[in-house]
Amino acid sequence: MYTVTLIGAAGAQTLGPALVEALRNAWGGGDAIWLAPDEAAEFAVPQMPANRWDVWEDLQKMRVDLAIQTTVKRRKKMLLADMDSTMIRQECIDELADEAGVGERVKDITARAMNGELDFEEALRERVGLLKGLPETVIARVLEDRITFMPGGAALVATMKHHGGHAALVSGGFTAFTSAVAAALGFNENRANTLLAADGHLTGEVGAPILGKQAKVDALHEITGRLGLTPDDVIAVGDGANDLGMLELAGSGVALHAKPVVAAECDLRINHGDLTALLYLQGYGRDDFVTG
Repeated sequence: MYTVTLIGAAGAQTLGPALVEALRNAWGGGDAIWLAPDEAAEFAVPQMPANRWDVWEDLQKMRVDLAIQTTVKRRKKMLLADMDSTMIRQECIDELADEAGVGERVKDITARAMNGELDFEEALRERVGLLKGLPETVIARVLEDRITFMPGGAALVATMKHHGGHAALVSGGFTAFTSAVAAALGFNENRANTLLAADGHLTGEVGAPILGKQAKVDALHEITGRLGLTPDDVIAVGDGANDLGMLELAGSGVALHAKPVVAAECDLRINHGDLTALLYLQGYGRDDFVTG
């Protein structure tokens, strides 16, 4: 048995009953269950529809995301999340680069690295090198003035924790940011790279070993092992090429507003919904969300 989940753009009312009923009838699905009025609905189907990706393409034009997954074990016990452009809207290193006057150069490297065009570790060292001499105090200013949370993140973490889940933030960014973001959103733990500094200024170097694609996979194995879980118990979310390993390994790997090269490798793609889409994918309704 499979569950079909339809998620419209948050607050845009792009998902209506007529659309849900038309697709349910076409695929011979069971009764539709509305998880949130005008935003999210699901129904069961006996087999994977042969035309799922054709339908997915059509629904994308309507600003509606379509996900189909096996019904068994949809609700996960652990969240493993990327930070930059996932739990927050920005890429932290790009924001620091703007402060250092090398914003455009670093943004270009970041985009190419996230698209999988550059080796992540080499690209990180190159970008951090361009930050040499930047005062450490700039980090706090960037956190205060430039960093904003992706909508739905706090509800995602709080709801999963309320139901006994564990939340881990694992980023190719920097601990100076993940520690603050993790604390604000309620993550149980966080891992990232370390920006090295001396005499109050960044040295242009990053601490070893660098947390990249493989380190995220290793983190998934280590944390699940420690908690007595398996990778199948995990819902992972990310947007860049360095997230692909953990997205492929997790029971549910969600490409959120992801780079095309990443989305192409993932069956669960959210392009229009916010982070609460990860709750809808697990069968939580809006009334189940924990907020505040």
